[in-house]
Parts: sequence; C-alpha cells; structure tokens
Amino acid sequence: MIPFMLHSPETGEPLKADTPHSLREAESGARWPVIDGIPYLRTNRADLVRQTLKLLDTGERGLALEGLLADQDDWWTGPPADPLDLHELVRDNAKLTLRDAVRLLGWGRVGDYFVNRWSDPTYLAGLALLEAHWNDPVCVFEFACGIGQYLREFALRGIKVAGADVVFAKLWVARHWVVGPKAQFVCFDAGSAHWPIPEAPVDLVVCNDAFYFLDGKAEVLDCLRQNAGDDGWLALSHIHNSDCPGFSAGRAVSALDIDELFPDGLVYDDAELTRALVEKRAPSPRAPLDLKQCEAFSVVAGPGMRPAPRPILDGITLPRKGAKLRLNPLYVPEPGGGYAIHWPSERYEAEYAARATYPMHSAGPETLDWAGGENTPEATRVRVREFVDLPERW
Repeated sequence: MIPFMLHSPETGEPLKADTPHSLREAESGARWPVIDGIPYLRTNRADLVRQTLKLLDTGERGLALEGLLADQDDWWTGPPADPLDLHELVRDNAKLTLRDAVRLLGWGRVGDYFVNRWSDPTYLAGLALLEAHWNDPVCVFEFACGIGQYLREFALRGIKVAGADVVFAKLWVARHWVVGPKAQFVCFDAGSAHWPIPEAPVDLVVCNDAFYFLDGKAEVLDCLRQNAGDDGWLALSHIHNSDCPGFSAGRAVSALDIDELFPDGLVYDDAELTRALVEKRAPSPRAPLDLKQCEAFSVVAGPGMRPAPRPILDGITLPRKGAKLRLNPLYVPEPGGGYAIHWPSERYEAEYAARATYPMHSAGPETLDWAGGENTPEATRVRVREFVDLPERW
C-alpha cells in the first residue's frame, strides 16, 4: 500500500484516524467516514457525510454503506439505484460476481463498458501508451480510476497502487472484485478546495478516459504533476477532442488546449496507440495541432517519461505469465459451432465495432493457459483480446 497522508478537502488540515470508521481534522474537529478502508471525502455531500457517520457510530455499517453506494457523480443521468438491490449487494457481496454487482448498482449502459473494458480499444490504447514509455515504476496512482482495471494490471506485477474516484461505489467494486485489499483508495471531488493527497509523490500518475470530464483542468493537472513529483511521469489517455464529436459527455478539449496544457508532452492519436499494439511497433507521437481530426488524444508528460516510445511487444499490454485466460465474453456460442461477437448494446457497437482488435468469430476454446511471451503460439490471439485475463469473480 502507498502510505498517502490524507488532508481535508475543505480546510487542507491533515486527517488522522478518529475511529475504525472515521477520520478527523485536528483543528476543526470535522469528521469524514471510512468504509472498507475507503475514505469518503466529497465536499458537496454534507448531509450524506453526516448521515453516514451517524449510522457508522451506531453500528449500522450496512445501511451506511448502502447510502454511499447510491451516491453518483454529477454527470449521471440514469435512474437512482434500487434500495432493495443495494441491500442485496451489501448483504451478499461475498458470493456475487462483478456482473451481479454492476447490475445491482443500476449502472445500465455504463456497466456494459465496465464489465467488458478488458478488450475495448480505448483501454488497450491506454495500455499501449504505458508500455511505450514504461520505466518500471514502484508506486502508481490512478486518478479517476473507476473500478480499477489498470490498477489490477499494476498490482499483478507487484507494483504498489492507489486510486481515487468521485464515485464511492466504483472504488468499493474495485476493492472487492477487481484490485483487492492492498490498494489504497480515496473518494473525493477533483474540484475540492484542497487536494486531499498533496504530499504523495509517486513514480507514475495515470488517468484514462476521464480528464475531459473535469472542470478546472489546468488546476487538476497541476495537482497531478505534484503527485508525480520531480522524477515521476504522467500518462493521460483517451482525452476527447472537442473538434470531433463522439459518444461521451463531458467537457472535451481541442488540440490547442492539449498543446497549452502539456508543453512537455508527447501527444498521440488514441487510435494510433491501439494500432501500434496490434502491429507490434512503436506508436508515433504527433504535434497536437496535427491531430485536430482525431477522436481522442493520449499524452505522456513529466521528467520521468521515456524520451522516445519503444515497440509494443510483450510488456504490460500482455497478461502476466501463467494466467488462465478466458474467451472474450463478448463471444457467444453459434448454433453450428464456434463463437461470434454479440454486442451488449447498439451504442457499444457504434462506438467500438470499427476499431475492435478481436475477430468477429472465434473457434475457442473457452479457456486458455497462457505460457506468456510474444513467441508463444497463442500470442496473437491474446494480443488482440480474443482471450482476456478477467478477475476471478468476473
């Protein structure tokens, strides 16, 4: 675990353990709830913080957890989660799958993306960006980490990991189904008056498919640079281009914005990274103003980054040696034998079908023992995500 020192998002005061389920500000005495080792530090949820602490103080952990799991970000447009579903999730989480959890949380189409993210082209672009500039980090912090797919890849390789997100439920799912107990998580708003982890330099700061959502991008980027310290680096992938309308909400940025935000950066077309992975070559960075028509940008920056990209061969883009892989769950059995891709939704198909790396049909099998390495017979099928390394309780 990375020993982050947490600070109050309202006053900037250091936070100290108050009880097993709360943190306290030394001067003001204000308290913040903690469940399953995840501090809840959202600043615009005073009533929820107060109610959660009251329930925790009286031993009603289950009800307190249900309240935090119902909380969403301000971009959420779907219906609220069903309280009965949340009660079932809290009661039975030890025997439920990741898919069960996503369903009971009521995440709808967002859940489709989460449970299938291990093979989506934008996720692979992020892995390719990391491998192209990999320098064996010891500690990694992912901002807006979602349910922790990237953090899982780091943790499986023995790297210390920490993640933050504005939605507590995503961190809780990461803890129980994806990353595990050793990661440090913290829930907070990017727009807090004070960055809750100001004294936490790490080797690598990651942010995938989220930076474009943020208000105050320059200020948040300054905080992330502080987390990377004097020797670390930043990898921010799939930043939506405002000049190329796409499928996601948020506040996309232009090529000029990228140029101004990352004067020290190497900038890529997100789709170029996915192609480089499939083609086993180094991706080609471009000047931001030459990428005005790309759907999304990816950037590495900071003093610790590699000065030039290397070929995408057999690093973090491939599963760890000895993993038991499963046939990509997007495949369903065909009546005449074999398997064919079945899209979870029309939106998912419209967004990813044209850039999918995996074939539309597969002969199987349903599982594969992965010996590891680029020269194994199954390497190409694994590289394109015909087979994937899913969590045990997927």
